[in-house]
Amino acid sequence: MISPSLWLYFRFPLGLRMVEELLAARGIILSHKTVRPWAGKFGRQFANQIRRRLPRGMASVLRQRAGS
Repeated sequence: MISPSLWLYFRFPLGLRMVEELLAARGIILSHKTVRPWAGKFGRQFANQIRRRLPRGMASVLRQRAGS
């Protein structure tokens, strides 16, 4: 459950509430308030894993998000 929510948040320019809505549409019910601590705790390492697979321009977007 943590992985899909963080993947959506760090891979696409989505807010926490949009991540909540997308997961709810797929049957995963959680609050946007739940995703925020996960992003803080696991965000840096998760963004680093995704960044390795992205074109150069998107890496800066992930860097900004992981730092906030």
